[in-house]
Amino acid sequence: MGEKILKSKEIKQHLYAVIICGGGGTRLWPRSRNRTPKQFSHLFGRDTLFQKTFNRLRGLVDPKNILPVTVSKAYAKEIKKEAPAIPVRNIVWEPVRRNTAMACGLGAVLVRKRDPQAVVINLWADHLIKKAETFKRIEMVAAQAAFSGNHLVAIGIKPTRPHTGYGYLQAEKLVQKIEGIPIFKLAKFIEKPDLERAQKFVAKGNYYWNTGLYVWSANALLSSLRVHAPAVYRSLARIEKAWGTAREGMVLKKAYEMAPDVSIDCAVSEKAKNFLMIPAQIGWHDVGDWGVIYDLSDKNKEGNAAIKHGKGEFIGIGAKNNLVQFDDRLVALVGVENLVVIDTADALLVCAREKAQDVKKLVKHLKKTNKTQYL
Repeated sequence: MGEKILKSKEIKQHLYAVIICGGGGTRLWPRSRNRTPKQFSHLFGRDTLFQKTFNRLRGLVDPKNILPVTVSKAYAKEIKKEAPAIPVRNIVWEPVRRNTAMACGLGAVLVRKRDPQAVVINLWADHLIKKAETFKRIEMVAAQAAFSGNHLVAIGIKPTRPHTGYGYLQAEKLVQKIEGIPIFKLAKFIEKPDLERAQKFVAKGNYYWNTGLYVWSANALLSSLRVHAPAVYRSLARIEKAWGTAREGMVLKKAYEMAPDVSIDCAVSEKAKNFLMIPAQIGWHDVGDWGVIYDLSDKNKEGNAAIKHGKGEFIGIGAKNNLVQFDDRLVALVGVENLVVIDTADALLVCAREKAQDVKKLVKHLKKTNKTQYL
């Protein structure tokens, strides 16, 4: 790349994290609801996914430089409750849902207002990353690469199998190494492929799963939005001009109402030519459905994963390879296999593990039939 590589100490003075915290998690119903979406649910023990995301930044980004972007005042209150170290002023909620381009852009705008040299670690509140120290090392290297020039940096995962539920990153030439970690020129982003294409990607060896984890300077992202998504940028420019004045709330609302509904991948990632890619093995998982929860949970000798959130109990007789999540009741399974059983105070879900993605269809049915008390 030829640019100066700054030291970690210099970078940390300008390092920020934006946590996007707005997903609904409909495939994790009935545990994930409008009141308590999956990022605020206790899916893996004591800490919620949001708390795990916040804790992952410890020692990397100062809490005063962490800015969550969420979708309601109620969610903002929950964030403050779960992470009191984050200043209230840092927690911003969008007045209208407008997808991830506006959310990521808003984070970059608010960071740039504080620090024109800021580099942003862009995170999602519903991801699980098991190797926290490796994650920090990768993110710091990505920040060094972002600081060194007008680069947008994506983090990729070496695929373990052909997966049609993830987008892919095609790595081009090796640009350089920082602290032994390779950095590649990114050839292109590929949306979720069919099985045949996914098999070809895995066989070629230079394709990686797209984690959606990005590191970029605030200036680089906003410049890319100006070029590739001008309607998004115009809304963000109005917000940036008004932020910190008495008009900020009014302008934020109006700008969001005028903004297009577009993802950051469609707005920037699939178009920008200044992307770099860093491969990482960080124990990354997109917690998208109950099948993923089962895969990541501890299991007994019969392959059953029992997750308790209250005083309840699980008994399995001739039951194998089931996921059972419950609160205060006894849940007993006899002679069944490969099921998902989620027991809450007002709703019980039973489905085949292989059909876990179809829970989203059930939520659509609840909406269609106006059973809003269960949403």
